[in-house]
Amino acid sequence: MARKYSKKASKKVKRTMEEFKQGKLKSGRGGKVKSRKQAIAIGLSQARKEGDKVPKKAKKSGRK
Repeated sequence: MARKYSKKASKKVKRTMEEFKQGKLKSGRGGKVKSRKQAIAIGLSQARKEGDKVPKKAKKSGRK
């Protein structure tokens, strides 16, 4: 099932993906982002911080 994001959130993810493809996207203390999934997560995180409509993070379910 597809997730619903606001247009602003989609634009932020698109911008971060463009930075990733150009090799300009950094994470943490300047570490280079190497995976596509990590780039998308950074874009969604930035959108959440600015209050855009983004679904909550998926919870990991593990056995206890």
